[in-house]
Amino acid sequence: MHVAHDFDVLVIGSGAAGLSLALHVADNAKVAVLSKNKLNSGSTSWAQGGIAAVLDDRDTKESHIEDTLNAGGGLCEYDAVKFVVDQGKEAINWLIENGADFTKDENSNVDGDYHLTKEGGHSFRRVIHSADATGKEVQISLEKKVKEHPNITLFEHHMAVDLISSDKKNRKTQKCVGAYILDTKRGKVDLFRAKATVLATGGASKAYLYTSNPDGSTGDGIAMAWRIGCRVANMEFNQFHPTCLYHPETRTFLLTEALRGEGAVLRLPDGERFMDRFDERAELAPRDIVAHAIDHEMKRLGVDHLYLDISHKDDDFITEHFPTIYKRCLKLGYDLTKEPIPIVPAAHYTCGGVMADLNARTDVKNLYAIGEVAHTGLHGANRMASNSLLECLVFAHSAAKDIAKNIGHEKFSENIKPWDESRVRDSDEEVVVSHNWNELRHFMWDYVGIVRSTRRLERAARRIDMLAGEIREYYSAFRVTPDLLELRNLVTVSDLIVRSALSRTESRGLHHTLDFPEPDPDMDGRNTVLKPPRQPYRK
Repeated sequence: MHVAHDFDVLVIGSGAAGLSLALHVADNAKVAVLSKNKLNSGSTSWAQGGIAAVLDDRDTKESHIEDTLNAGGGLCEYDAVKFVVDQGKEAINWLIENGADFTKDENSNVDGDYHLTKEGGHSFRRVIHSADATGKEVQISLEKKVKEHPNITLFEHHMAVDLISSDKKNRKTQKCVGAYILDTKRGKVDLFRAKATVLATGGASKAYLYTSNPDGSTGDGIAMAWRIGCRVANMEFNQFHPTCLYHPETRTFLLTEALRGEGAVLRLPDGERFMDRFDERAELAPRDIVAHAIDHEMKRLGVDHLYLDISHKDDDFITEHFPTIYKRCLKLGYDLTKEPIPIVPAAHYTCGGVMADLNARTDVKNLYAIGEVAHTGLHGANRMASNSLLECLVFAHSAAKDIAKNIGHEKFSENIKPWDESRVRDSDEEVVVSHNWNELRHFMWDYVGIVRSTRRLERAARRIDMLAGEIREYYSAFRVTPDLLELRNLVTVSDLIVRSALSRTESRGLHHTLDFPEPDPDMDGRNTVLKPPRQPYRK
């Protein structure tokens, strides 16, 4: 049996962005928050480092803005950067008021002072954190508040299939009126009507073989927004975190950049340091530079990993500042206090996404995008460390204000048909999905990874075209499943990544191609914008 729900605001995604928006808007609206799995299964809970904001009187907003612009390789939009930085302290105070507990500075004479750390690209200590598990602390505190709010209904194990347009034939007049949602426990697709729909679905790093992200980071929001008619921008800029633990039992455990901020160094297999050969900032250079350096040395030496070493620091300092990492590494056979730890770069953050303005509005009326799913102009060609959680908080607030201002003028659409599965059947070929999933992630890693070339990108494009055709055929014949939906979305997003990468004939920020190894001054300030087909994709 299919179910229909009506909510003023439908929030697809349950991380820092989605939960923050729900809390901001719920006093005056009936809100649904959807999570693909459990509420805490998204990327927020995995964030180790912290949140960047100007909290020290010796620091300045101008410095934070300049650092962000420098890291962004000439593609950040100044107004967006200033908008986010200006609201940094207010966002942190809001989190604290809602129960977030950040690490205090034991050396401060001022009661209540917080410990601030420094990460790559920052010229000052401005990253507030909760030991090495900031995202988990933020998630827990927001979840507690959301569960207490009478106007918020939580739907775990619910996955969005597609957004619903009021007018499929005319994109100029269309608006988003809700979404079809798969209840993964029941195996049924339900209708959620909404006056405002918010994409807070995170990024698309599961397009790659090695990633620091949870399994749900499959680009769902980007793909759905593209299908309904939204532009996307800068999809070629995929951030690879330089230091993911290299271990056969775990391909997703991140070793936070704060380790390097507190003195950890990168070493070759023979123990030699090497980062000073690539950048005067050495281990504290922006992530793209560090990732390129590691990739270069691995290929030069023919090895599959390098090492991160903080064992020269005091044992108590390590276990107090990085308790989560210390315990996890110890469980896997490595002692952070006594030896270097094997590392490999891994896909970490999607810097591009659905184009959204400073109110988080997309090209489609009543559809908003916040957090990693969105392209707001903040990150440019490379995200600076710890700006991402700040972006979630700031744009959740601005979107909530815009929704509250406009929602009173909206009505529920009366002409939405329930999900029709009368012409499909249960799949008897699940091997097609698993095979295509593995093939996609392997060739994206090999051809569209840290270092690219035109030939590699063209090979990837041909394979994506083939997979897309198979998936369209499969999707039209069988009932939807979570794996099929995620694969469908990943293929769409991978296509957008490759097309964007082919159109950027230079190397800049996170996009490095062997055929155009230098930045092109003529492309300064030029974002890669892709427009969807004139006719929306049909379900």
